[in-house]
Amino acid sequence: MNKAKLIESMAKATKQSKAACKDMLEAFLSSVSGALKQGKQVVLTGFGTFSVMKRKSRVGINPVTRQKMTIAAKKVPKFKPGKALKAMIK
Repeated sequence: MNKAKLIESMAKATKQSKAACKDMLEAFLSSVSGALKQGKQVVLTGFGTFSVMKRKSRVGINPVTRQKMTIAAKKVPKFKPGKALKAMIK
């Protein structure tokens, strides 16, 4: 499912216009992104937790030249599904 289909599905479920659902989805994504940017977790009980994970620097191998190279440390977004979501999928 892509963003357009998600908006269409939300509009059908809530009986709201697609424009209103698009605004709600964009506000949700903006809020989650903003919280993650500040290093905060976003916990949606029953759905899951969005958080930021720190990866350490590590040594990798360039697949073309086969030379060792250092991959820099970085922060990456992480999602951990909740128990209710896991149970729903099974």
